[in-house]
Amino acid sequence: MLFAYRLLINLIFILSPIIIIFRLFKKKENLYRFKEKYCFFSKKRNKGNLIWFHGASVGELQSIIPLIQKFEKNSKIKQILITSNTLSSSKIINNYTFKKVVHQFFPIDTNFHTKRFLKYWRPQATFFIDSEIWPNMIRNIKKQNIALGLINARITKKTYNRWIKFSEFAKKIFESFDICLACSKESKKLLENLGAKNINFIGNIKYAQIHKDKIFLSKNVKNFMSKKVLWCASSTHNNEEIICGQIHKNLKKKYNNLLTIIIPRHINRIDAIKNDLEKLDLKIHLHKSNGQIKKNTDIYLVNTYGQTKSFYSISKNVFLGGSLINHGGQNPLEPARFGCNILHGPYIDNFREIYKFLESIKISKKIMNSNQMETILKKKIFISKKNSIDNQIKLKLLGKKILSLTYHKVDSLINNEI
Repeated sequence: MLFAYRLLINLIFILSPIIIIFRLFKKKENLYRFKEKYCFFSKKRNKGNLIWFHGASVGELQSIIPLIQKFEKNSKIKQILITSNTLSSSKIINNYTFKKVVHQFFPIDTNFHTKRFLKYWRPQATFFIDSEIWPNMIRNIKKQNIALGLINARITKKTYNRWIKFSEFAKKIFESFDICLACSKESKKLLENLGAKNINFIGNIKYAQIHKDKIFLSKNVKNFMSKKVLWCASSTHNNEEIICGQIHKNLKKKYNNLLTIIIPRHINRIDAIKNDLEKLDLKIHLHKSNGQIKKNTDIYLVNTYGQTKSFYSISKNVFLGGSLINHGGQNPLEPARFGCNILHGPYIDNFREIYKFLESIKISKKIMNSNQMETILKKKIFISKKNSIDNQIKLKLLGKKILSLTYHKVDSLINNEI
């Protein structure tokens, strides 16, 4: 199976220039930094111990920021390498002031590139986040006797069913991890079935996720929104914006002063989203715009990254996307920390246990379709969150506990105590 995988990944490497050019055209790659994926590095490796964390995209990197902040204070660690796959995730690190951290894009997972990557960076320990499994990199890490951990390990049933078809290959990959910190009880069980060893369930580290306190909304925007009836659709995916636009039209029959904030998961889709909403005869204002916000604006469309918390701070009713379509949902903890009411669709496999917990403390509610969401918003759009402060305290205390336990496990692996 490894032979077949290497044939496939080498084919992808051969085709990668075409793929990169297409992604550059779509503004999904950095024109100056895409070469890092071919192991032409833009940062230097410092002397001393280096630990490496890899996460696929924005959510994975944000989840480990509290962990990185703790290791920044660890005098034994001289440099922290963070890698990711996406352009949006590369911008996350710039939001924080780190002294030891460097970011690079993860290399193409060929045998050649992974060896070159490890030869240059020479990590003392490596930690993959969530469900990032790269066979060539993992095998070469173990060949060099580098400590390897899987943090906040998440295995869905769909992923498991794919891996289990190649059970012997899966066992060789998953048993390579020296420690796995499962994000849920279900993931712990599935990891065991795939052959992983030394699995711990201490909770989802995303409960410990930290957000900077700054709210990036101008006085003009805050003043405009203070006079409106608000609800927010966040991390939306294709077709969900149209659903929200239609709900806005229907809700406006009851709330004439209604404003719907839409924050797409991927802002490269902004032009298409704007066109779709305008076909519904809705008035759109783009967040990153020099124009004055018109009084008859229906949809406030956010076309920048990293500002969701600003809108959660003023809009207490949130629909979280990627859940009315079969995507798996998005992380609901950020709006929960702001005391928001959260609505979500049925497709939440990626965060099922988190949603179960939030539902138990009456923060989130599942809706099956747009009609149900519209009905609930009609009833609850003016209702502020009851006991929101208590719920925020519960989340904060739980997050601190999980962070402390995760740090201890990771630090133990770094120091060869596992």
